[in-house]
Parts: sequence; structure tokens; C-alpha cells
Amino acid sequence: MDFSPVIISLRTATASIAVTFVLGVTLAWAVVSLRNEKLKTFFDGLLTLPMVLPPTVAGFFMLYIFGLRRPVGQFLNDSLGLRVTFSWGATVLAAVVISLPLMYRAARGALEQVDGELIQAARTLGLGEWTIFTRLRLPLAAPGLVSGGILAFARGLGEFGATIMIAGNIAGRTRTLPLAVYSAVAAGDMETAFVYVAIIVAIAFVAVAALNRAARWRKSL
Repeated sequence: MDFSPVIISLRTATASIAVTFVLGVTLAWAVVSLRNEKLKTFFDGLLTLPMVLPPTVAGFFMLYIFGLRRPVGQFLNDSLGLRVTFSWGATVLAAVVISLPLMYRAARGALEQVDGELIQAARTLGLGEWTIFTRLRLPLAAPGLVSGGILAFARGLGEFGATIMIAGNIAGRTRTLPLAVYSAVAAGDMETAFVYVAIIVAIAFVAVAALNRAARWRKSL
């Protein structure tokens, strides 16, 4: 049995959550800090869009942007020698795009729940926005951010539609666990598919347990 999909999935999910967590928290902070409600609504909708779009549609847009015959993809390939499509990096890109809305929504909710009076008191004391963010907002929002990170990690691990569009289903290279299940079933190898499914369920169970633990942490604060 080929265990490379397990390794590829874990590498992809780990790399993607590192990007998604930082990007999601930063974007959430930026949107929360906006005072123009129209701009806030626009960016909120834009960042949430991949959550409601079919993953294959999101994958189509990524393929359209980063394809070798498209301006961005051609520039990256010709100038930097970086080919995005049908590479391991494409699996990370797909996981980031699909899981980012979850991280963003969780981070925004956690940041908005921080007591506004504390923020105003900190500003009255002369603290800058960056200091308030790092020393006040982040610590108080930590349980919600951790919960969002767990959900985003699990979503990135289970990504299928966008991955197969931009990364393909290349054995030993871009074949993640969901793609391995699909390939095994398509080949009629139900036993192998069952093993892959069992691994995914086990990882998902650990993620749910971690999520429940984070929820208890939030209630204890």
C-alpha cells in the first residue's frame, strides 16, 4: 500500500495552516479596523466567497490565473522558474484558498468579541494600535483563533475539488488523502480506499477533540 498520500496530506495541511493562520488573523484585524462600513462589507464578502463557491470553481479561477499560458503563471515560470500548476505547491495553494475563509471568519469573530472598553482604555493610555493588537487583542482572542486554526487545518487536509483542478492527481507528488480515496475507489480497490478513509477519520477525530478542548479553554477565560 502506498502511504505517500498520508505524507503529502500532512505536509500540505501543515504548510497551508502556517500561511492561513497568519494571513487570516492579519486580514481579520485589517477588516475589523476599517471604519468605512461599505469597504468592510466588500472585503468581508470577498474573503468569505471561497467558502460558498464550489471548490472546483475556486480551482478553476486558480488554474486560470496560474496556468502556464496565463500572464501570472507564465511570468512565474519564465522569470522565477516557479511552476505552480500540477506541483506540490499547488496543493498548498488550493488548501490555503479554500481554508482561509474559515480562519478569517473565526479570527474576525474572536477579535470582535474583545471588550471595546478595554481597547479604548488602552488608546487613552497612549498605546499604539500594533501594541494593542499584540498585547491585548491577540491574547484575549487566542481561544477563538486556535479554534479557527484547527478548523482551517482540517479543511485543508480534506480539500479535494480545488486540489484536483490546479494540482492534478499525480501519484507520489500531488495525490493527497482525498484524492487517494477517489483513485482507489475508481480502480475498484475498496480495501485500500477503506484504509485511507480510516486515516482521514482518525485525523478528523483528533481535530474535533482539539476543537472541543479549545472551546473549554474559551469558557474558562
